[in-house]
Amino acid sequence: MGRGMLGVVIAGLTVGGFVLGPHVANLHNGLIAASFAGVGLFLLHRRPGNREGRLFVAVGAAHAVMFFGREYGLHAGPLPGASWIGWLGVWPLPLVLVLVGAAVMCFPTGRLPSRAWAPVLGVLCVLGFVLSLVSALWPVEYARTGLGHPFSLPGLAVAQAFYDVARPVAYLLFQLTWVVCVIVRVRRSDGDEGRQLRWFLYAATVSAAVMIIGLAVWGSPVPGTLTVPLLAVAAGAAILRYRLYDIDPVINKSLVFGVMAGVVTLGYAVVVVGAGRLVDGYGTWLSLLAIGVVAVVFEPLRSRAQRLADRVVYGRRATPYEALARLSAHFSAPAGGLLDGICATVADAAGAREVVLWTGSGEELRAVAAWPPAAVLPAGVRSLDDLDAGPASGRVADQLVVPVKHDGRLRGALMISAGTLSAAEQRLVGDLAAQAGLVLELRAAAQRLVVAGDAARRRLERDLHDGAQQRLVTVAMELGGVVRLATTAGATEVAGRADDVRRNLLEATAELREMARGLHPAVLTQDGLEAAIGFLADRASLPVRLAMSVSRRLPAEVESTAYFVVSEGLTNAAKYSGASSVSVFVEIAGPELTVEVSDDGCGGASVRPGGGLEGLSDRLAILDARLTIDSGPAGTLLRTVIPCG
Repeated sequence: MGRGMLGVVIAGLTVGGFVLGPHVANLHNGLIAASFAGVGLFLLHRRPGNREGRLFVAVGAAHAVMFFGREYGLHAGPLPGASWIGWLGVWPLPLVLVLVGAAVMCFPTGRLPSRAWAPVLGVLCVLGFVLSLVSALWPVEYARTGLGHPFSLPGLAVAQAFYDVARPVAYLLFQLTWVVCVIVRVRRSDGDEGRQLRWFLYAATVSAAVMIIGLAVWGSPVPGTLTVPLLAVAAGAAILRYRLYDIDPVINKSLVFGVMAGVVTLGYAVVVVGAGRLVDGYGTWLSLLAIGVVAVVFEPLRSRAQRLADRVVYGRRATPYEALARLSAHFSAPAGGLLDGICATVADAAGAREVVLWTGSGEELRAVAAWPPAAVLPAGVRSLDDLDAGPASGRVADQLVVPVKHDGRLRGALMISAGTLSAAEQRLVGDLAAQAGLVLELRAAAQRLVVAGDAARRRLERDLHDGAQQRLVTVAMELGGVVRLATTAGATEVAGRADDVRRNLLEATAELREMARGLHPAVLTQDGLEAAIGFLADRASLPVRLAMSVSRRLPAEVESTAYFVVSEGLTNAAKYSGASSVSVFVEIAGPELTVEVSDDGCGGASVRPGGGLEGLSDRLAILDARLTIDSGPAGTLLRTVIPCG
């Protein structure tokens, strides 16, 4: 039977039931038949072969048969075969409930969460079949429906006793199984599937709330029954992902509204009704008092309700305000932790499993920070196109790449492993990426300042070496000549004083040379990093074991930073650690330079405000590197890996 013919049959049964009735007790069958069959057929039209659509159609068809059968059997004027057709409206109920449960358990993909649920569903089918078989053979379910039963078989008392015990147990088991399955699915789902489930659960919650209100206020289930189509419509919208991504704010505001409506109603009832029982004749004053009490406590309660709704909707994720506040707090953190803070903030805001921050230009991006802290940074250089390329570049399918820009210039990218983000989450991540762009722009400016500062140091060192230092050496040599002349002429006193001046001048020249070397060592500029570190080792006051492998010249800012790391490590070991020796390891491997300085001293090294290690940490952070310090009783290890292109 084609979809069109099936739709005509279901529509005919449903319309026929409404024409023959409808009775309030059977109204929900007609509404479920119309809504679920209609949504299911529409899903199959839009997505042929959709499993959940087929389940919806099956649910609608089963309820259409039951609805028509019950209304036909209950019609005031006796209709031909009323007992037999009415019989079809009752005994399939347990199996229909199993079918409804299967649709709920398989939502939204049309498949169970895992194969482990297949035996569970099989048990439910067996229970449903047994109950339906008993109901088909004996009138155990018919007294409350007002319908007759076509059979009169012996054993009714035994069947009734069995059914009265088995039915509530089985129905409770059905419902508990559905709830547990949905909870398991919600906990395991993310991205689109998680939002699809939230749409369906939100509709179910609204329908249940209306049902409870109808029973409590009017003593009738009709209001709740009328909301049944909302379940099918919400489920269909979720499966088709139509306006899917704004459900979180809807749930959030609904929770706040519901909590506040309940609190206000309860508070008013307690003051007016409760106090009114004790004090007669003050109804107006009590109403005013109730309004005043509600007005006073409304805002504090609303704030608490908002926090509760945020926790329920966002879970461990930060709200937009919290995310931006946390990012602002990270701006005051040490430079080495700022990029990690950006990743952590984005992860909290998007509920991501992993976030990696890449910095650089569009063609040369390097991973510099990641969340969680245990995540391994991807090695090598990538382009933005490589990151967007998908699995071929090592990126998994549910990763989102967000460019990080400032003033239209690319400064990096955020790779977020979080499935599909909602519209609100996308806006929030975009705002965070804009803030990250400002941070990376400031870091790029700091890098330019470091490069310019190193260039100025080299120029100053060269000017001192080639200018003032050379002139002082020349003056010292001329004074040496004066000393010799004075000695030859017999002017011993003049010769002595001139020699003293020459020695002082040579000492001043040596001090000037050391000062120039501190600004920027000439050997680093002329001969490279290996020679400069070898010079440091020769001048160190402790024995130094060197292990170096630097096969090429590196960018000037990388060489100078590595030099200062070794210099600071040797200085600290000599001054504070009480070490007997120091080991220095420097190696270039691909696009990274590894520098390690270790000693066997007493430890105690740490980054302190204003200290040399803090300056090194800040300088390394500007170069997309970080300084790690492992300091304890067995000694201290300073280690860094500097990107060097």
